[in-house]
Amino acid sequence: MSIYNTPADAANTAVRAFLTSLGEHYLGSSFNTGSGRGKRDWEKIKHNIFKNECAYCSATGIKLQMEHLIMFNRSEYGLHHPGNVVPVCAKCNSRTKKEDKTYTSWEDHLSFICKENNEKDKFFDRWTRIRKHLGEGEFAYPQLTTEERASVRIIANHLYEKIKYEFHNALTLYKELDKTFNKK
Repeated sequence: MSIYNTPADAANTAVRAFLTSLGEHYLGSSFNTGSGRGKRDWEKIKHNIFKNECAYCSATGIKLQMEHLIMFNRSEYGLHHPGNVVPVCAKCNSRTKKEDKTYTSWEDHLSFICKENNEKDKFFDRWTRIRKHLGEGEFAYPQLTTEERASVRIIANHLYEKIKYEFHNALTLYKELDKTFNKK
């Protein structure tokens, strides 16, 4: 829970809600991993596809978290979709950043983890399993065209800026009303 909430927090939440709805549009159903079919699909991904192992380091016997391969944010615009999520341990669910402060790709993150754990020989097998999940089978991630990806980016950025703008307007309106009705 945030200690200090900003208009950017609300704007980021709106972008994630849009990416969730868009992922469900392509899926054709809800992907609420807390209940129903979405929960069953997430459990199937964890148990059947990844054998209750962290997709990055293969750790077992630990609580697994959800990692969006194409990040679920305003810089990568990854959809909340079963083909875009893998189970990971808490340690691996902390994507490394590049020098320009942007996050690394999931492939670079996997490479970093394999090197850090002295398991370079495991990289290809893990990469193959993740790529197969991302691109094939029951949960294949939608193959968006360049135009579709650009549209998602434009809409998400517009939504982000609009939400921040509306917060600013609401505060300005309140200050004007406060000044009008609280004259001393």
